Amino acid sequence: MAKELKELTKRSDNYSQWFNDLVVKAELAEQSAVRGCMVIKPYGYAIWEKMQQQLDKMFKETGAQNAYFPLLIPKSFLSREAEHVKGFAKECAVVTHYRLKASEDGNSVEVDPAARLEEELIIRPTSETIIWNTYKNWIHSWRDLPLMCNQWCNVMRWEMRTRPFLRTSEFLWQEGHTAHATREEAEEEAKKMLHVYADFAEQWMAVPVVRGVKSETERFAGALDTYTIEAMMQDGKALQSGTSHFLGQNFAKSFDVTYLNKENKPEYVWATSWGVSTRLIGALIMTHSDDNGLVLPPRLAPIQVVIIPITKGADQLQAITEKVIPIINELRALGISVKYDDADNKRPGFKFADYELKGVPVRLVIGGRDIENGTVEIMRRDTLEKETKPIDGIVEFVKKLLDEMQQNIFQKALKFRDEHIYACDNYDEFKERIKDGGFFLCHWDGTEETEAKIKEDTQATIRCVPFNAEQTPGVDMVSGKPAKYRVIIARSY
Repeated sequence: MAKELKELTKRSDNYSQWFNDLVVKAELAEQSAVRGCMVIKPYGYAIWEKMQQQLDKMFKETGAQNAYFPLLIPKSFLSREAEHVKGFAKECAVVTHYRLKASEDGNSVEVDPAARLEEELIIRPTSETIIWNTYKNWIHSWRDLPLMCNQWCNVMRWEMRTRPFLRTSEFLWQEGHTAHATREEAEEEAKKMLHVYADFAEQWMAVPVVRGVKSETERFAGALDTYTIEAMMQDGKALQSGTSHFLGQNFAKSFDVTYLNKENKPEYVWATSWGVSTRLIGALIMTHSDDNGLVLPPRLAPIQVVIIPITKGADQLQAITEKVIPIINELRALGISVKYDDADNKRPGFKFADYELKGVPVRLVIGGRDIENGTVEIMRRDTLEKETKPIDGIVEFVKKLLDEMQQNIFQKALKFRDEHIYACDNYDEFKERIKDGGFFLCHWDGTEETEAKIKEDTQATIRCVPFNAEQTPGVDMVSGKPAKYRVIIARSY
């Protein structure tokens, strides 16, 4: 039974299938009856909740407050900002009627043609338009600024090719929307939120990221600048893992959002928006997991420690339970989540395989001999190493081990990422090497033509102009034209 549970496609055989297998077998999500949408199962949602809780805390520390805005957006709102509507038009789901009626034979329902809406409503692909229409009523003077709201919600973008967590028609996310008195303040806010995302990715998800700014072609529709964090998956592809946008005054002008400055003169406000989604779970899976299943960083694992008794008879189970309960209580007092799996409907071997598959960081096993000897077997999921330790002092040992594992998982991912970043100045070499994945630091002449050719020839895109790369002028490998800086080019999800 345990063997069957762990039958995953190997990453080396088919990385894409491995990912799909793992999402299902680790009980993170499954396909729904609605095409392109997924059901996030309790275990997958528990990971999202932990992400949500930490991010929410970090947002509030910056001064943002949570609010909620409507799911449905009047079609005319999207028409007010030309670039914005152009960017999302092909992905919008449209509500046209407000009522159904019984069919003539009474066996089904149909749309009531008499119930057509005067104005169609768009299921939000993002909320800039409805929020800025609202902000118009909230902002009057410089005293009302800055205004910083965030909402946790779902959005709909009609995707044709979908994959659980990576790209689905409906997904969960947060979207922050801020209004500021000056350009400088808004730009600073957009960059600050990007660093919040990067800190979360590295410190909590144990995912190293490259911070940078998007090219004009790749930036958010309606933004003046889009800042991004790019993570490298184990197949060398990039995953855009969070974005923050400097919107300038585009939306303020479209929705006539002005404020009276200290001289009592009207000015348009400056805006940002920023968001991350359930795509982060995809990043978590593909950065750390292995052929045995999930590898979860302890800080985000729904169950950080599982304790499994191996017993012969009820008396032995009782003796083990009495020994284990103080350990559980001490661990929980330290904020460590623990599951004591004493269920008798599954064999220990099945439980071992199941918790390994689900990426539980630490497994403690206690049998009759352990009670006699005062020991416990401990296994860490990141390396699969086992050792026997005294029960006395096990709580402190586990606490230190979880911290060590968090760092180890990050360092392993960082080493992999850094070993697969290459400087490249030859286009023929690039076209050959990009097939094997990786991030390529290449000089770019800044033109859309060059960007389009790279994409056409290799399916790779400019991910960002990195902040932390040492920039020197050079020559574009494609066009031969002068280039001011290097960009990161990679294939992506």
